[in-house]
Amino acid sequence: MTEPTPLQRLWLTEAVRLREEQAGPLDDVEANRLARTKGGDLRTRLQNRAVWLAQRDGLLDALGHWLQGARLALFALIVFAVFSGAGLAFTALGNGQNPVNVFWALGSLLGLNLLLLLGWMLGLIFTGEQNANLGRLWMWLSEKLARDAKAAQLAPALLLLLQRHHLNRWAIGIVTHSIWLLALVSALIFMLMLMATRRYGFVWETTILSSDTFVIFTQALGAFPSWLGLNVPTPEMIRASGDAALNIENARQAWAAWMVGVLLTYGIAPRLLLALVCLWRWRVGRRTLELDLNLPGYAQLREQLMPSSERLGVNDAAPNQLPDTQVGVADQTGTGAMLVAIELDDEQPWPPALPAAVTDAGILDSRESRQNLLEQMSRFPPERLAIACDPRRSPDRGSLGLIAELARNAAATRIWLLQAPPNQTLDSDRLGDWHTALLQLGIPVADCAPLNWLENGSE
Repeated sequence: MTEPTPLQRLWLTEAVRLREEQAGPLDDVEANRLARTKGGDLRTRLQNRAVWLAQRDGLLDALGHWLQGARLALFALIVFAVFSGAGLAFTALGNGQNPVNVFWALGSLLGLNLLLLLGWMLGLIFTGEQNANLGRLWMWLSEKLARDAKAAQLAPALLLLLQRHHLNRWAIGIVTHSIWLLALVSALIFMLMLMATRRYGFVWETTILSSDTFVIFTQALGAFPSWLGLNVPTPEMIRASGDAALNIENARQAWAAWMVGVLLTYGIAPRLLLALVCLWRWRVGRRTLELDLNLPGYAQLREQLMPSSERLGVNDAAPNQLPDTQVGVADQTGTGAMLVAIELDDEQPWPPALPAAVTDAGILDSRESRQNLLEQMSRFPPERLAIACDPRRSPDRGSLGLIAELARNAAATRIWLLQAPPNQTLDSDRLGDWHTALLQLGIPVADCAPLNWLENGSE
């Protein structure tokens, strides 16, 4: 997936927060360090941390799958809207063999649309929300079509993020009004096609109402269409249509224009206007969208990102596999050579005699020394890095994680497994464990000092 947009960065940050609330804190030592290195305020650092974790844990790819599912779901709704509009037109006009009852036809075209539109507006006025079933259906379909288990937190994260800024009503409103708009435009197009290829007669029928009632009602509904230049049936045409469908061509055309005008002004125009209003409110609100730093998940990270000290020790559960080093992907071209050792005791003489071009980074035996070196390497990654390890120690998860983290900040890395001190021997099984673990990390291993490689890059 390409670089996430500002909205997607906020979305991923909220998804990571939900994930940590449900499953516990993530292994985020390197993510926090990189976020501190890039700088910025707390919101920026939270986003940088979340994007790095999302990329490492596959959540960024899951977001891509969710967006692809959202596009497929939207396409399915578009197809559904087009066929629904065609169905409305056929239901309203029929096959042309029988006269069209104009008010039953309008009920078929606009009845459900106006009822749902009224419910949407009442919900927005009285509760600040709305029952946008089409929008929620789109969200549900998007999640189903994503087919990625890691996308489980994405839909809830997006809704929570938008709800805090009251943007969910406008985002869902855009989808809802746009789908209804497409359905009504489809109904209009198919209705015009039917009227152009079939001869329809128009009538109205009643048992208890007078013809004057229909005259007033018809002309009231035709007031707005008349402003658009569309014909409206005269009172004489309206009264005559109460007895039978008129065979007069002008009367048929006037009724057809009246139905088209009513559909335009009371169906299509309101949906188009509301879709544009929702789009405008969405764009305005999106510019003010930001994280709520008072949430517990973000407040707990303030001390780690602004920056502060970290506790020693391993607190998270063992991973299923070793971390990926991604050797040679430092943010900038490496320069120089560096030798560093990990947790050596006094029995190992250190440092060895080094060429002038090689920097001695010392022994990493504390969290503070580790963090200081990583901060330095983030800004000035070495071209070649040799890491000296004592193979008498077991290759535990903490040491391997540190090796992987160091390797990610250098253009090229070698591991130097030191020889045993005088009068001591190396355990073959433990040495084998080192080679197996480093093979999984994909880092070359040397049993003697790689000084020639450090100095000039050759073996």
